[in-house]
Formats: sequence, C-alpha cells, structure tokens
Amino acid sequence: MAAHIGKFAMTLGALLVSGQLFAHSHGHQMTEAEQKAANGVFEDKDVKDRKLSDWDGVWQSVYPFLLDGSLDPVFKKKAEKDKSKSFDEVKAYYRTGYATDVDTIGIEDNVMEFHKGKEVSRCHYDYSGYKILTYTSGKKGVRYLFECKDASSKAPKFVQFSDHTIAPKASAHFHIFMGNTSHDALLKEMDNWPTYYPNEMYKEQVVDEMLHH
Repeated sequence: MAAHIGKFAMTLGALLVSGQLFAHSHGHQMTEAEQKAANGVFEDKDVKDRKLSDWDGVWQSVYPFLLDGSLDPVFKKKAEKDKSKSFDEVKAYYRTGYATDVDTIGIEDNVMEFHKGKEVSRCHYDYSGYKILTYTSGKKGVRYLFECKDASSKAPKFVQFSDHTIAPKASAHFHIFMGNTSHDALLKEMDNWPTYYPNEMYKEQVVDEMLHH
C-alpha cells in the first residue's frame, strides 16, 4: 500500500493507511431491480437522492490502462459481442470516453481532491440534485450533480457522477463529468466520461472486473 501513497496529499494518505476511506464496501451484490437499473431500465419514481459519501475513497483513472494496451481484451470481447463494431472502432469509442488528465480523485467529508500529475486542486461540493436522462437507445441513466461554490478553487465548478446506480449505495466504479460552465452544459456531454475504479485495485483486477461484470 505504501507505494501508492506518494500520489496523494498527506490527509488522504493517512486515511488510506488507516483504512478509513474503505470502511464501506465497494460491493457488487445486486438485487434484480438494481441489475435492471444498471442496464438502464427503471421507473423514475425509484430514483433517490444520494450523498457524495457514496463515492468516498481514492479512485484511479482507467485511461492509462487503455493507453498501455491492458484493456485490449475488454474491447475485443465487446467487439465480438457487438458485431456492428470492429475492435478498432470499439477502442476508439472508449479512448474518447475515458480520456482525462485527472489521474486520481480523492473524496472524503464532501471534499473532492483532483490530481493532475503533481498538480492538486480541491473543493467542498454541495449536492445539486439528480437528472434522469433518456438516451437514443431508449435506455435511461441518472446523473448525480454536485457544485463547488468556492470561487478561489481551481477544482471543477460542476461535477456529475454516473455509476449505473439510482439510489444510495457505495459506488464500485463511476463515470464522471467535470466542467466550469454549467450543469446544463455538462448534461449535453455524451462522448467523454472519464472512468474511475478504486485505487487499491491492481490493473489486472480492473481488467478482470471489466471482463466479467
């Protein structure tokens, strides 16, 4: 674990060592309703508010795993399943989707910390509600909206989480949308959705997770 700590500010490092950030489980056990919701099928009335604590933890971007070829088996499997797209087309889609310069995100006590190389920005985020989106496929998704109101912070002013979950539950991985214009502008973003997994997972575990879940 010590090898990872250098990436984070001391506060997050200390929490990481103590295990406090991972006191809740990044569980995968899903009810039938949760599985349907994860696949974009749910009733609007079943969508519930969530707290930022559902995403507490230290999270790593999967974009480097795409760039080094580690995710190729995942894209190959997707191309085999969906005959309408070649391996190269699938990989290009995810290259655009996963692209980000935010290597790591730490979340604790309603504060988000963004790591870009050696640059770190942080802010306290307030909940702004959720939005239910209907995609061209007919499937639905929910984004949970949070806002940084500290004008002096260099962290993104608006962030939106999408993790295939529609009610309070600790997140296992997530897609995040980040910007400084408005929530409405971010809600229009459909092509770039940087994706993060728990930092304690090794690369091989992330690949295995993507292949089998």
